[in-house]
Amino acid sequence: MNILTKYFSTKHNTAPFSQIKNEDYLPAIQEGISLAKAEIEAIVNNPEVPTFENTIEAMDYAGDILDRASSIFFNLNSAETNDEMQKIAQEVSPLLSEFGNDITLNPALFAKVKSVYDSKDSFKLTPEQSTLLDKKYKSFSRNGANLPEDKKNTLREIDKELSKLSLQFGENILAETNAFEMHLTDEKDLAGLPEGTIEAARSLAKAQDKEGWIFTLDHPSYVPYMTYADNRELRKKLAIAFGARGFQNNEFDNQAIVLKIAKLRFERAQLLGYATHAHFVLEERMAQSPEKVLSFSNDLLSKAKPAALKEFEQLSAFAKELDGIEQLEKWDGGYYAEKLKQQLFNLDDEKLKPYFQLEKVLNGAFTIAEKLYGLTFTEVFYIDKYHPEVMTYEVTDEKKDLVAVFYADFFPRKGKRNGAWMTSFKSQYVKNGQNERPHISNVCNFTKPTETKPSLLTFNEVTTLFHEFGHGLHGMLANTIYPSLSGTSVYWDFVELPSQVMENWCYEPEALALFATHYETGEVIPQEYVNKIKESASFQEGLATMRQLSFGLLDMGWHGQDPSSITDVKSFETEQFAATQLYPEVAENAMSTAFSHIFQGGYSSGYYSYKWAEVLDADAFEYFQEKGIFNKEVATKFKENVLSKGGTEPPMELYKRFRGQEPKPDALLKRAGLL
Repeated sequence: MNILTKYFSTKHNTAPFSQIKNEDYLPAIQEGISLAKAEIEAIVNNPEVPTFENTIEAMDYAGDILDRASSIFFNLNSAETNDEMQKIAQEVSPLLSEFGNDITLNPALFAKVKSVYDSKDSFKLTPEQSTLLDKKYKSFSRNGANLPEDKKNTLREIDKELSKLSLQFGENILAETNAFEMHLTDEKDLAGLPEGTIEAARSLAKAQDKEGWIFTLDHPSYVPYMTYADNRELRKKLAIAFGARGFQNNEFDNQAIVLKIAKLRFERAQLLGYATHAHFVLEERMAQSPEKVLSFSNDLLSKAKPAALKEFEQLSAFAKELDGIEQLEKWDGGYYAEKLKQQLFNLDDEKLKPYFQLEKVLNGAFTIAEKLYGLTFTEVFYIDKYHPEVMTYEVTDEKKDLVAVFYADFFPRKGKRNGAWMTSFKSQYVKNGQNERPHISNVCNFTKPTETKPSLLTFNEVTTLFHEFGHGLHGMLANTIYPSLSGTSVYWDFVELPSQVMENWCYEPEALALFATHYETGEVIPQEYVNKIKESASFQEGLATMRQLSFGLLDMGWHGQDPSSITDVKSFETEQFAATQLYPEVAENAMSTAFSHIFQGGYSSGYYSYKWAEVLDADAFEYFQEKGIFNKEVATKFKENVLSKGGTEPPMELYKRFRGQEPKPDALLKRAGLL
């Protein structure tokens, strides 16, 4: 019997990771698919008149074994992968995309869904049920259910091809990231680097039985080198290696893949009756159309650009005065920005890190969640883990009832992809009167503790932890009936609101006092540091905004028009960046070939949503500030109208119910010092 295909007999039904073997995944997913197909067949063959319950609701609860097995597999393929799992992913992805198509292209099933949809007014549905019906109907119409047979087949082929290409794209980036290392043996090449970074590079070298220090393209290694290393030539070497991933005309080159993905997405959108891929995607977003995204982006750009130009001039003048740099290059930006920041604010990460011990920051996030939402996090040791470094928690409410199981996985290792994310191993939903609670995971890549020091975070890592924890709360506090509307199953340009709003607490003295204490002396972070953190938060915000907008505009460039005439990735990119470019072009580098968010993740036509959500989060946090950052009444409104509601209603409605009005960009511009 395959362990992944039965109900786990563990407490809270948590995944028995230590008992799962690689060879379990493929058969479990195959069996999950057959079971789900049987459930769908039962709906199709039901002789009764189609109703919301026997069709729409039944569909949403179908396939739970498949969902569980595939979420465990794909989560581990990101957090704890190996060659064998990557091979399985190549086999499993087309199966799942084919199964998805089998459902959305099943005419008998669609006929039932359409029958319920056409007579929806006769079914006294709740807002959540209406949303589910709309979502199910669109999952067919947006996937070709209204197409003739030959076009349905074309669509299947495109989907299969796209799922393979995006996997390949990601594997190429991973291979290029892993293939590069900068092995240094001369101590003077470490000048300027913090002690912790040097220690980490030393242990990377030790692990390979090498002398000296090794730096890689993984963020905890790459970012500190680019920020602090005095050796300009080596910064250049590292930056060019980072920017050349997927753009080296070798076996891992992503140029043809990028062109192919863009063209297939366009072809797919046209087939379904949409002008472009962006029109298709944005129909299911708060922004609703490419025109609205472009006007939103260009409006912000016009406000950020004057500030960005001024900041770039200031940075260039500073680098010239300090080191006689005639032309600021991309590999100089982070380095001189850090130096200028230190001169202006006398605040470097190394001064702050002793106040941000990982365990304390995490407990701070827990305490804030308790003050706002009445949650208690208790570390428990009986829950099975997929790696010894993972920590597990029971999350309970004021009545001591279980709210969620929480997994925290914080350190980089081989087999774990870069970056930070939140995911779930089990969704929340209500079935047969039983409220199934979610199993939520935060995965990050922070500096590991060393022999002499605990894990100390940069301030940027502190905000990352709070950001992912905000997504986590959105998952943990979910309280909806249907699994597909639960937790973070919301429009993409709304999903970043809970995560980004959480970051605001990192800048508040009242919140910092809870966790920012020196790891050796226990002293609370000095108020002058807090003031400087706040002041420096808007340091070079014009440049940061312009950079973020440039990525969003590149995304809309690939997806908001017909890409069939694009033949060269690099020259297309250069055109797209024209309005936002400040640094000289680097011939060896391209952005698109490693732009995983849009070519591997789910952000295609959605990269603008980071900025969009910043407008929401600044506006939302302003409400907290007006009433007090731990104000129970505002927190309860946020919990009841945003965090617990998932995707059950249109997000703008939920937001207005929380805030009393639509969001305005003023709070963001004010916070960023751009007004």
